[in-house]
Amino acid sequence: MKLVARYTQIADDFAVADQPSAVIAPNLLLWNDTLARQINIEVATSERAVIFSGNLNNSDVAAVALGYSGHQFGHFSPRLGDGRAHLLGAVTDQQQQLWDIQLKGSGATPFSRGGDGRCAIGPAVREYIMSEAMHGLGIPTTRCLAVVASGETVYRQPPQQGAIVTRVASSHIRVGSFQYLAAQGDVAGLKNLADLAIERHYPEINSTGSARYLAFLSAVIEKQVSLIVSWMRVGFIHGVMNTDNTLVSGETIDYGPCAMMNQFDFDTVFSSIDRQGRYAFGNQPNIANWNCARLAESLIPLISDDEEQAVELLSPLINGFAEQFQQAFTQMWAKKLGFDGHQDGDAELVSELLTLLKTHQLDYTNTFDSLTESLQGQTAIPSDLAGWSIKWLARTNTQSYQLMRQANPRLIPRNHIVESIIQQYESTGESSMLDEYLTALRSPYQLLASPAFWYSPPVDMDTNYQTFCGT
Repeated sequence: MKLVARYTQIADDFAVADQPSAVIAPNLLLWNDTLARQINIEVATSERAVIFSGNLNNSDVAAVALGYSGHQFGHFSPRLGDGRAHLLGAVTDQQQQLWDIQLKGSGATPFSRGGDGRCAIGPAVREYIMSEAMHGLGIPTTRCLAVVASGETVYRQPPQQGAIVTRVASSHIRVGSFQYLAAQGDVAGLKNLADLAIERHYPEINSTGSARYLAFLSAVIEKQVSLIVSWMRVGFIHGVMNTDNTLVSGETIDYGPCAMMNQFDFDTVFSSIDRQGRYAFGNQPNIANWNCARLAESLIPLISDDEEQAVELLSPLINGFAEQFQQAFTQMWAKKLGFDGHQDGDAELVSELLTLLKTHQLDYTNTFDSLTESLQGQTAIPSDLAGWSIKWLARTNTQSYQLMRQANPRLIPRNHIVESIIQQYESTGESSMLDEYLTALRSPYQLLASPAFWYSPPVDMDTNYQTFCGT
């Protein structure tokens, strides 16, 4: 596995050399063979556990922990960083694209702030399942190459088995990465980081000076709008949309307290630490806008030496987020309902539907699946939507089924199914269900010959369900 370094020239204390801590008895639990082939990783089966636990370093590239800041639930922490992760380096796939390879749960780093730097088996399995599910749904995401059991106990409440996740990302450049350098007043480092992000994610930007970094912010906003619209399309709730969990690439990262919505409600929250509903399902667009504003603040030194002038140039981009999102959001609803374009009255039709969904506590995924298949005569329209459906059907045409089938998944990673698999791994170190479940999740727009209960919400509709950060 040939690795290259990516972040060591950005700034002092940005990519700090640090080796993973060895574990007692590494044991490979999960291996993503499809992803391994995609990113050109060839590692003998006998070596996978020792390499991807951090016990064996077979590269000339030094592992590093990355520094970043973060607004966590609105409160700024100037020095967070990889407190339990080590970036091994980047690999090049067959299309010459670079992919970061990071171990998560690989031990304490200079950014650990007193933590043990470890990860429990439950959050590791969750990240593997959820990231593969999101990839299957066609949503930009980091992915997992491997999960390795450490053979050690991680002292949480209660004590749990330890594990190390191998995360693959197009980069680990976060909004918090820019905040970290801005907080230090490191303008040269900011420029280096912005140029690297542009080179990696937005090579079409060829302007110079302030126009270059304004174009960068504009491109990041566009990616964030697209990402959040995709989350809303399938009912995904991230749960911890801090600036340190916002990648400028527009990929989903950090599957700690995430969950999927069952019955429709914009106020849905499952995260145990989100007591005010800051990151509720319907608040995600506003938070993405807020996070992009924090990126804009960090870019001020690259725009102009005159702060007022820089703010004047940056503000239209941030102020335009809401309109840009609304346009994409409207297009998303049109596809979910099979509309070819937007017409007067469509907004009222969508609003009426959402009111009915919430009033009758209808399942988000299954309702749209039923509406989709009703166009083929395969299922009946839910009785609670009978009156509304007359107006909806009048707006559909011969292309509607295909539009809806591409937008509306048949299968999502239901919270109770994911929890069941996690519990199996915590109890026995394996799950007889997972391989088949992952196969289904990788084709979520098809109805496969899978157990029917995978497609159904839990009996209690997750009334008392809570997710946790996993740290």
